Amino acid sequence: MLDVEGLSLSPADRDLLCEPAVGGIILFSRNYESPTQLADLVAEIRTLRSPPLLIAVDHEGGRVQRFRDRFTAIPPMRQLGHHYDTDPVAAIDLARTAGWMIGAELRAMGIDLSFAPCVDLDWGVSEVIGDRAFHRKPAVVAELAGALSHGMRDAGMVAVAKHFPGHGAVVADSHKRLPVDRREFGDVLDDMQPYEILIRQRSIGAVMMAHIVFSETDSLPAGFSPYWIGNQLRSQLGFDGAVFCDDLSMEAAATYGSVPKRAALALAAGCDMVLVCNDRRAANATVASLRDYSKPTSLVRLARLHGTGALLRESLLASDAWLTAAEQLAHWSDRPVLELDA
Repeated sequence: MLDVEGLSLSPADRDLLCEPAVGGIILFSRNYESPTQLADLVAEIRTLRSPPLLIAVDHEGGRVQRFRDRFTAIPPMRQLGHHYDTDPVAAIDLARTAGWMIGAELRAMGIDLSFAPCVDLDWGVSEVIGDRAFHRKPAVVAELAGALSHGMRDAGMVAVAKHFPGHGAVVADSHKRLPVDRREFGDVLDDMQPYEILIRQRSIGAVMMAHIVFSETDSLPAGFSPYWIGNQLRSQLGFDGAVFCDDLSMEAAATYGSVPKRAALALAAGCDMVLVCNDRRAANATVASLRDYSKPTSLVRLARLHGTGALLRESLLASDAWLTAAEQLAHWSDRPVLELDA
């Protein structure tokens, strides 16, 4: 899965996206100017391949929401967790509404996938996770993430839980350096519990791995680790959906060879799709190195991630469902972060 630089495709973009090793494209804020422009870009991507490429975006809410102007603002998930502490039923309902709004607005633009929800626990130490986490308690995270995932599914979008087995207990930002989690395996089980529950409930269709070394368990980052993908996620938790390796251009992966070598490590470990972003030279080299690569089971898993059913944007914004959801989310945004009795 690759990225592109601008608001429309260049000839070089089209050539690269037509390479057989490319299965998807991830969009960023730089690829968005207006709903009309985005619809044109997505339509252009759709014409390149049959079956079409997966089109994805990071659109969790809070500070990780790539499209903002004329999209509904989704508050950070930590606010949902605080709301759960005072009114669990209302918080679960809001989570489902937020998931539906994320999915419905993106599906109206033809986008298949949002890399959400973030199910990392709120240990209160992570530089990069922070208020993206729902809660400290695994059961609450699973309940809210499950509701959000069901809302996404109601809108025709599969949920992607991240970052397995858990990113919330390390301080370092894996975009900048390789985090090392030195906890014993038993101490990581809390972080894995939301995945176990979501997988058992069949709430998620994909998982994204963490670029973190859990040094007491395995020497490799989770996204390059047959132990974490094959033994834990597949065998122990029984997950049969798609597995994504996070962006191979991140600094956390830099010590594991060239980007093509990192891709080979991730795929050999059991990932179904790898991301290469913000480095066109590395993307070209990785695509060339994988020209003859094929894994039929991965193709089946990834095919399940294409979005289904969508209203035209104009029809969506005029619908009672959207108007009700927008009002509910606006009211949530206006709430105090935490209410305490005097």
